[in-house]
Amino acid sequence: MKFIAITLIVHAPDPLTQHKVSTYDRFQQVIANAQLAEELGFDAFGVGERHERPFISSAPPVVLSHLAARTANIRLFTAVTTLSLLDPVRAYEDYATLDNLSDGRLELIIGKGNGAAQRELFSVTTDDQWDRNIESYELFRRLWREDKITWSGRFRPPLENAEVWPEPLQRPIRVWHGSATSRESVDVAARYGEPLFSANVTNPVEPYAELVRYYRERLAHHGHDPATAIVGAGTAGYYSTPRSQDAYRVYRPIFEANLGFQKSLGMQPVFTTFEDYVERSSALIGSPEQVIDKVHRYHEQLGHSVMHVHADASGLTDAQHRESLELFQSAIAPELRRAIPDPAWPERSEYQA
Repeated sequence: MKFIAITLIVHAPDPLTQHKVSTYDRFQQVIANAQLAEELGFDAFGVGERHERPFISSAPPVVLSHLAARTANIRLFTAVTTLSLLDPVRAYEDYATLDNLSDGRLELIIGKGNGAAQRELFSVTTDDQWDRNIESYELFRRLWREDKITWSGRFRPPLENAEVWPEPLQRPIRVWHGSATSRESVDVAARYGEPLFSANVTNPVEPYAELVRYYRERLAHHGHDPATAIVGAGTAGYYSTPRSQDAYRVYRPIFEANLGFQKSLGMQPVFTTFEDYVERSSALIGSPEQVIDKVHRYHEQLGHSVMHVHADASGLTDAQHRESLELFQSAIAPELRRAIPDPAWPERSEYQA
């Protein structure tokens, strides 16, 4: 199994202290967390893309380019690249540049994104966002593979024997398809035989597992072997200590504060008690043994071989955050790596002739 530390770069007050750092300091935290993930042996670090409060992750190519310069080996993910909002030509230029600057460490998770504010910013509607996402990806995919391209579509001007630069380092690049609640992204992933990354955060596992089963059915329909499918999955939170009682004691007030914050934003949380959150959500809270058991239970439903954990402290102290991630790598990750086979995970040398 492989492990990704992911941040959406939430810029909000600490759930317990209510202290809010400056924008500058929040980005410094992202840098420090990426370096910590590399130091501790995580396989990848991911940065989301959002265009509304309380996130400041509107420019992932910029952030990931900086992280590429501040790290050496860890793979760098987008989580997700919102192609429904972007000009695919410009997105290609940004990410092909980043691919070179990162020595071929880039991987893309693409998706339509969500949120009313970002749709308004980019004049995208609920009626056309899926069509935009699919059309943009089809063009983006061709740009990554072809030196010259002739193309026409609904949402941007046509291209006639166009050249788009720079040439990427990885050709092709592995692209994952982010999946939350709809079948559209699953259909696109299955059509091309490309990996699926299940959000697996907001709800219990059942609806996500249903989409993953559908993904494998559609893979077979399109002539791909479902047995070779690569599936990733998210987690709703992570905090582990040697004794479960200590993990619960520390994390309960964080959960309750986050619950209040979500309600203040007008959200309707699915898990309204700490006990239900620990039991039925994908959050990994407890002793290493409990975390390992829960991942196995989710693996039975999803068959995933890549998993993300939150890169941010999110209410924990810096010491608690580091100690918990250290425990993950010393007591949890080795067992999961032994028990769950790795996905096909290309080495950087495969891209460098």
